Amino acid sequence: MSSLTELYQNVILEHNRSPRNYRVMDDADRQAEGNNPLCGDQLTVWLKLDGDVISDVAFQGLGCAISRASASLMTAAVKGKSRREAEDLFERFHHLVTGKPEPADSETLGKLAVFSGISQYPTRVKCASLPWHTLRAALDDGGRTDGRKGVVVRPSALPPKD
Repeated sequence: MSSLTELYQNVILEHNRSPRNYRVMDDADRQAEGNNPLCGDQLTVWLKLDGDVISDVAFQGLGCAISRASASLMTAAVKGKSRREAEDLFERFHHLVTGKPEPADSETLGKLAVFSGISQYPTRVKCASLPWHTLRAALDDGGRTDGRKGVVVRPSALPPKD
């Protein structure tokens, strides 16, 4: 095993054991739920927006190490980003995990580059991309069902604000 592969595995395992931004966000502006029925990954993503900027983001759920690590790294990567920046990051990440990275992607994705080998395991692509599809649904403030990818993403009701 190469030292780079081992480093990537260690980063994924660390984010699975101690995920960042893993909590319920009571004052969220938006939220969405994601479910991958093929492997059992389920998560909820909450967003707090300040205008067009993601001022806070959190997730909680059950899933494999890839799914939890992806959600953890995603929340850290998009916090403080504009909606457009988050959507661009989603596209670059999706290209990376599906094996269609643009030349600079692995360099511009920072820690998210740990998922560069996922494309070799097609069933794991859904695990890595579920949090991102759920984030997108929360940003769109409307969910969608994407049967082609085997992933279900829906908006979930937020409690009324006082």
